[in-house]
Amino acid sequence: MSKNAVIERLEKENMKDEIPEFFVGDTVRVHMKIVEGSKERIQVFQGTVIARTGSGLGETFSIHRVAFGEGMERVFPLHSPRIEKIEIVREGDVRRAKLYYLRGKKGKKARIRSRVVSRNAAAKKKSAANELSAEVEAIEVEITNEEVVNENVNANESTSSTEESNGDTKA
Repeated sequence: MSKNAVIERLEKENMKDEIPEFFVGDTVRVHMKIVEGSKERIQVFQGTVIARTGSGLGETFSIHRVAFGEGMERVFPLHSPRIEKIEIVREGDVRRAKLYYLRGKKGKKARIRSRVVSRNAAAKKKSAANELSAEVEAIEVEITNEEVVNENVNANESTSSTEESNGDTKA
């Protein structure tokens, strides 16, 4: 087994499957396991996703929030075993891959537009529309096939009737 195959296998074993689909601009709530001595507790960090970088096991995302007038930023490894869960609080509508410009902003200047239609609802509508168009296409194909069959039957009937009429006049 090659070195790359071993690394890929280990990465697949340690990657999480239940990560929700979130994007830059979304407001998320990250539940982290914090170990203090022998005790373990869950701490929640809520903020706006300002960046996602990397891929595979090394993928990270940065969250920015303002608390008590002070801006904070924290980088989380996406597949970390310390992350208990990630909740999407609000979907943001942005046109940038990195929102580093939010670092110095306060109040209304730090606002991000909310998505009018959530990504899940849009995906459901799109899949329903695709299914509907596939059904319509199948029905159209059926109708054209039936028309072709009817035309062939009509053509056969007309040729047989002309042959019969030609045969009657000769006899």
